[in-house]
Amino acid sequence: MTDHAAPTAAVLIIGDEILSGRTQDVNLNAIARFLGDLGIDVAEARTVGDRQDRIVEALNALRGAYDYVFTTGGIGPTHDDITADAVGAAFGVAVREHPEALAILERRYGPGEFNAARRRMARIPEGGTLIANPVTDAPGFQIDNVFVMAGVPKIMTAMLQDLAPRLRTGALVHVRTIRVVGVGEGAIADLLRAAAGARPDLSFGSYPFGLGGDGEVGTQLVIRGRDGAKVDAAEQDLSENLRSSSIEIAVT
Repeated sequence: MTDHAAPTAAVLIIGDEILSGRTQDVNLNAIARFLGDLGIDVAEARTVGDRQDRIVEALNALRGAYDYVFTTGGIGPTHDDITADAVGAAFGVAVREHPEALAILERRYGPGEFNAARRRMARIPEGGTLIANPVTDAPGFQIDNVFVMAGVPKIMTAMLQDLAPRLRTGALVHVRTIRVVGVGEGAIADLLRAAAGARPDLSFGSYPFGLGGDGEVGTQLVIRGRDGAKVDAAEQDLSENLRSSSIEIAVT
């Protein structure tokens, strides 16, 4: 069901390897794009290490503040995969082997391969429902408004496809970009501030490019909003004001 008022979401990234810099997170970008296409606004993202108390604290804060929370990481077979236990603790429920998850994993592994470590991946907080994993079969899970997914990007992205029917969607965000060349943010700040003040229901942002010395230097002005006609009108007005100030707009 589509709701004009945008649902809100938060992303909780779990893993010491992210905080140490050994692994670069790409899941936030994938989740934000996926939710953006459904008209769901990602309002906050946090990263925590493999400590149950920190995971519980962050999860309880986020799930009370937003419509949805999406977690990545910590649901594998090793000792530091503690997300299921942390989620159970956050909700105050026991974590037990889920019969369907157990059956999926038993089918996945051959005789003698389904050891105690792999069996850990069948442990789900009570009341949780499974999220399908078409890559390695080991499922994620949903409990209330929290969706718990793998940290491996290929697996996480595949899990997202099972979530769309479960989510309340909102009106899509329309985006228009104006690219100005040879001009930094400081030279257009007043024009952008005036545009934002005239249309407070839209979002205006500026993003410089070329500062590393490669290629042309300039600024991208991005206008976002859920009313396409208003976004188009804002783009036209801002473009005219830029030209009136002798600021060149690149043709895209």
